[in-house]
Amino acid sequence: MLKLLVKIFVKNSNNYTDPKVRSDYGVLCGAFGIFWNLILFAAKFIFGTISASIALVADAFNNLSDAASSIVQILGFKLSSKKPDPEHPFGHGRIEYIAGLIISFLILIMAVELFKSSIEALINPQSVQFSTATLIIMIFAIAVKFYMFFYNHSVAKKINSVSMEATAKDSLSDTISTFAVIVSFVISRFTTFPVDGIAGLVVAFFILKTGIESAKETIEPLLGTSPSAEFVDQIYEELLSHKPICGMHDLVVHDYGPGRLMISLHAEVPGDMDIFELHDVIDVAEVSIAMKFNCHVIIHMDPIDTKNKKLSEMKEMLKEELASINGEITCHDVRMVPGPSHTNLIFDIVKPFSCSLSDDELKELVGKKIMARCQNTFCVITVDQPFVN
Repeated sequence: MLKLLVKIFVKNSNNYTDPKVRSDYGVLCGAFGIFWNLILFAAKFIFGTISASIALVADAFNNLSDAASSIVQILGFKLSSKKPDPEHPFGHGRIEYIAGLIISFLILIMAVELFKSSIEALINPQSVQFSTATLIIMIFAIAVKFYMFFYNHSVAKKINSVSMEATAKDSLSDTISTFAVIVSFVISRFTTFPVDGIAGLVVAFFILKTGIESAKETIEPLLGTSPSAEFVDQIYEELLSHKPICGMHDLVVHDYGPGRLMISLHAEVPGDMDIFELHDVIDVAEVSIAMKFNCHVIIHMDPIDTKNKKLSEMKEMLKEELASINGEITCHDVRMVPGPSHTNLIFDIVKPFSCSLSDDELKELVGKKIMARCQNTFCVITVDQPFVN
């Protein structure tokens, strides 16, 4: 059914990186979610009231909160697709993350309310009336929620949406919690133990777990996360395809929302080539990366000495010593300035988060190791942070 709606309402539906297409997917899936959640709410509330089931009525209101979440999702996608303006030159893409955070808070509020109702059901238990019609509704709810999980998860992967993935996980959690309600119905026929209240607590636990996970996933891009190793490798591969660029360092990826990346990096080029020719190569590389990864790119050109044999030997020695300290440490911008009494070896090192040494301790250790292998060689070191977002 959703595929048919996509064909009708989403133009160029396979262009997942296009902001308009992403917005159309988000609005459509949100509206589809409202439709199904309202149907489930009505059915569960009516039969939950008839059967006097706290768990079923609570599950019904959970569906109502899911409908409200879908409204927030729609607003998030619509607002995040607004074009840049003087106050927000990088656009409004992060509103989608904020919408996901609001959805997470709604889920958490629902979990707390359900927890309170379940405790009351344990303290003052009531008899639960079981009916075949109620069982059919619950099975129908499981089927619907699993379908909602499937299409939300599928679309979230296609358009790279954190908020929609949170909605998908919420649907999967609802599937499990509804199954718990069915179990409580069945068991309550054979015992006077307040199984209904316990089932409500189980439902509350799953809703709470989903809310916490969703909040974490939406907060992380707001705070800023490191780009994936795969993405870094792809940028590196694309950059080095533009000869004579021979290296890359100081990559920074700023995420201003899905499809709104700002990338800056330093490209290493031979220092003995014509600067105008190199500038043209850098311009072409910027355009190529921007088109391939749908982002804005700024490349700083770093000239390096590629024909100095002594410098090449020093670089290899430096890499060996850094690897002996921590296999993840890298170096760049290595220069050698000879003098009458000593040689200055000037370079930057990228200290990974796994390195427990302070910057000063790391500088001192590296300097001693280089001095032990090359007397009268002094290290002038700058410590950089690893790839950041």
